[in-house]
Amino acid sequence: MCGRGRVLAEPRLSPDGQTVAFVATAGGRAALVVVPVDGGTETVVTSAPPPPPTAAYGGGTFDWVPSSDGLVYVGADRLLYLQPVRGGPPRLVVGDGPVAAPAVSPDGGRVAYVRDGRHVAVAPLVEGGQWPVRLSDTPDFALDPAWSPDGRTVAWQEWDVPAMPWDDSRIMVAPSDGQGRPTVVAVAPATGTPSKAMAVSQPRFSPDGTALAFLCDVGGWLSVWRADADGRHARPLVDEAAEHGGPSWGPGQRSYAWSSDGAHLAFCRNESGFGRLCIASTDPAAAGARDFDRGVYAALSWVGDRIVGLRSGARTPDQVVVLRANEASPEPASAVRVTVARGPVAGFEAAGLVEPELVSWDGEDLPGLGTTVHGRLYRNQADDAPGLLLVWIHGGPTGQTQVAFNARVAFYCAQGASVLQVDYRGSTGWGRDYTQALRGEWGRLDVADTAAGMRAAALRGWGDARRMVPIGGSAGGMTVLLLLATHPELCAAGVDLYGVTDLFDLDETTHRFEAHYLRSIVGELPAEAIRYTERSPITVAAGIAAPLLVLQGSADNVVPRAQSESLVAAVRAAGGTVEYHVYEGEGHGWNRAEVVEDELERTWAFLRRFVMRRR
Repeated sequence: MCGRGRVLAEPRLSPDGQTVAFVATAGGRAALVVVPVDGGTETVVTSAPPPPPTAAYGGGTFDWVPSSDGLVYVGADRLLYLQPVRGGPPRLVVGDGPVAAPAVSPDGGRVAYVRDGRHVAVAPLVEGGQWPVRLSDTPDFALDPAWSPDGRTVAWQEWDVPAMPWDDSRIMVAPSDGQGRPTVVAVAPATGTPSKAMAVSQPRFSPDGTALAFLCDVGGWLSVWRADADGRHARPLVDEAAEHGGPSWGPGQRSYAWSSDGAHLAFCRNESGFGRLCIASTDPAAAGARDFDRGVYAALSWVGDRIVGLRSGARTPDQVVVLRANEASPEPASAVRVTVARGPVAGFEAAGLVEPELVSWDGEDLPGLGTTVHGRLYRNQADDAPGLLLVWIHGGPTGQTQVAFNARVAFYCAQGASVLQVDYRGSTGWGRDYTQALRGEWGRLDVADTAAGMRAAALRGWGDARRMVPIGGSAGGMTVLLLLATHPELCAAGVDLYGVTDLFDLDETTHRFEAHYLRSIVGELPAEAIRYTERSPITVAAGIAAPLLVLQGSADNVVPRAQSESLVAAVRAAGGTVEYHVYEGEGHGWNRAEVVEDELERTWAFLRRFVMRRR
């Protein structure tokens, strides 16, 4: 059940409001699928090339043409195609790649896109049109171009290294014909001056072109802001201590949507990792937002009286849903919600899935910050004494594991384990200060906060103190390894999936997007070389005595295979117990269902052998 479902992504309503398109990935191959807005037969419209599989750092795969009879999409070859909704061969539109994040102009004659991760360009959709024109200057990265309704202007997000987009980014606008320099949207709140460092993302114009919305964390929380089209008079749509979107790990995030008349915005609210869909008026005199539906929502679009989104929850398998957005309706959203597509296989709803509870504990103090660390506990429902506790450490490290459907968590809970998800300081979802607390502290603060959570778990009976096992992938895998080496008294074993082991090597070999990431979360080289040494698991590998399982993809270009192999060799040389397996052809995470199944079976066998039999 855990391995054989499909991954759904990016549902979008057609401009006429009659059809929903989305990306479905199964068995490592993706397809563009369409379905009637009221539900019905799904139709796969792409054949060759398919779109790229939904995975980390991905998104921004397609956009509708205004006539609703075609989709402009990114192929697996990273070129741009026009695909008729009726099916058949696509037509090549942009043959110079790699491209991402296509956005079709309101008149259907052009498409804006990002070239090579940094250049915003506009190309004709009609055959025989002019050559593409480049709109951006020379930013290091750019994401998500968006058109003004009159087609004269394009807005986008961009930033320069060494900042990551959640550290410091900007919204740019430029004439769509390329006959003018791009200008920065100076986010100047009504009560102050523009912030020198802020995260902004997802620019989108209102349907009438008089306003520009975007996410902004100037107020301390990454929330929806509304400004004039030129960026003046910016203000939060709703003044609340909650985030309305996630960090910009890739293109295509759509955590809010304009109504067709521009009078309202729907947005996804992060409530301590749980989720809620809300609707707010764009009238400055209006107060607050109304709750519309519960669940972790993503990928919103709004046409007419319908909102489409990807909905999920701890006990709600991922699904594409359509909701009626009639402001005058007295009915709750659940009475008018229609599910038009489903990701996981059937049967999970009857499997006794666990709803987590919010927990917190005291962490290591930092000047100017509180000491509270947050998490969510999926508690074992069995009547016997507390048993195995898996301490789930998210990747990133900038990120959060929200209370969305997680087949792995469901699997382990079904075996009788409890799961503690840790939002150490540096995680998103808790405001800018909480996220920025990890600056210069990765490899120290994440480890200290997680260790504090494990001590709290032992004292409060969340699990058996002798059977606590940290598990994590990527950045989370590095935290697992450091916990094993520096807090052996807390760890019965550890599970590391493609984790970072050597910070010096990572700084030299990782992919372009993260090539400067370590400067902010560890420090500048060579000045902070001691930090890189002390916080690299390879340095302390000899201290890992508890049994360790390491799983790695052979084609991982984020954390290369050599990182895991060096760590495994060092632990074994020191006499430690390591089980190591490489999945051929897999990258930074798994695509194939049989690999997901093997991971779960292999991990549970490891836990039974080394932890469950412990007395």
